[in-house]
Amino acid sequence: DGMISSIADSINEKADLVINEPGLHASIGWMDIFSNFCDPGYEYKETLESGAMAAAAGGFTDVLVLPNSNPAVHNKSQVEYILQRSAVLPVNLLPIGSVTKNTEGKELAEMYDMKQSGAVAFSDGINALQSPGILLKALQYVQAFDGTIIQMPDDKSIGTHGLINEGIISTQLGLPGKPAIAEELMIARDIELLRYSGSKLHITAVSTAKGIELINNAKKEGLHISCSVTPYHVLFCDEDLVTYDTNLKVNPPLRSRADMMAIQQALLNGSIDCIASHHLPQNWDNKICEFEYAKYGMIGLQTMFSAMMSIGLPVGDFVQMQTTAARNIFGIVSPPLEEHQKACITLFDPAKDFLFEEKDIQSRSKNSPFISKMLRGKVKGIINGTKQQFF
Repeated sequence: DGMISSIADSINEKADLVINEPGLHASIGWMDIFSNFCDPGYEYKETLESGAMAAAAGGFTDVLVLPNSNPAVHNKSQVEYILQRSAVLPVNLLPIGSVTKNTEGKELAEMYDMKQSGAVAFSDGINALQSPGILLKALQYVQAFDGTIIQMPDDKSIGTHGLINEGIISTQLGLPGKPAIAEELMIARDIELLRYSGSKLHITAVSTAKGIELINNAKKEGLHISCSVTPYHVLFCDEDLVTYDTNLKVNPPLRSRADMMAIQQALLNGSIDCIASHHLPQNWDNKICEFEYAKYGMIGLQTMFSAMMSIGLPVGDFVQMQTTAARNIFGIVSPPLEEHQKACITLFDPAKDFLFEEKDIQSRSKNSPFISKMLRGKVKGIINGTKQQFF
C-alpha cells in the first residue's frame, strides 16, 4: 500500500512485483526545482501529464513547476489547479507562485494566498525580476511566512538583443552577443537587496565564474542564499554553437569554455547547492528555424542524471543535491528511506550506457541536443507511494 515494510539484505516474502537488475541503485526520490510544464495555455508544448512522465523517466518524484503558463500561476486558483491535476500523476508537482501579476514584473501578486493554497516558492520564472524595488518588496513580503524567492540572473537592459554569449565566438558567427556582466550585475544587485532585507533568495542558472564567486562570498557572510546550475551550462559552451544548433539557444546563454570549466569545478567542490533542469519545452516550429528566430530553452528532465554522470560527478553527491539539499532550500521535509514510511524512491543504474533516441522522449516537445547520443547513467523509474512508473 505504498509503504516500505522491510529493508534487509535478504527478503523472502512473496512479492507482486520483483525488480532485479545488476547494478541497480535506490535512493530517496529526486527533486527538480525549475521546470516549465506550459499548462495551462501552451499544452501543445507540454502538459502536466507529459511533463510528469518526463520527470518520472528522469528519476524525479517531485518537481517545482514554473508559473509561466497562460494564465500565469499568480493566484490561489491557479495553484490549486496544478495541485488537483497532479493528484493522480506519479510525480508530485509543486507550484511556484509568481512574484508579480502575470509575471510582468510590475505589481506584486497575492503571494500569501498562494502560499496558503500550496505554493512552495515564488518566482517570475523565466522572466527575471528587473525592478530592484519590486524584488525588495517581495523579499520583505515572504519573510512573514519564511518563503524563498527564486531569481534567474538576467539584466534585460544589457545585451537586449543578444542571442549568444558575447565573445570571440559571437564575433566569428556574426551573432549579437549578451555579455556576462548582464548576469553578474544582477547577482551583485540581488545580493545587496538580500543583505538589506535579511530574507531568503535562490539564484538559478548561474553560468559565470564571477557569478559563483559572488554567491560564495555572500554565503561566507552568512546570508540566506543558495544557487543552482543547469546541466547545459555544465556540459556546453559557446564553442558548441558553431553548428548553429537551435537546441543550444538558451538563456542565460552558453558561456565561454573557461566559465564552463569553472561551473564544473564549483559542482565538484560543493559550491553549488543543487542542479536545476530548466526543462523548457519548445515545439518544432520554434526550434526548426533560423537561429535568430528560435525560442530559448531545451528539455532536460530525462537527461539530467546522465549529463551529470558524464562530467564525473560522484553519484552520492548528485543524489545528496537532488534529495535533501534541494528540499532544504524550500523547507520541504525529505521523505525518509526507512521501514514503515511512505515509499518515495528513485531506481537507477549510474554505470549503464544507453543510446538516447527521440522515441524515448516522454515530453511533447523534442528540443534536446542529446538525441542520438550515447549516454551513461540510466534511470529505471520511480516509486511514489502507491504510484509507480518504470522505463
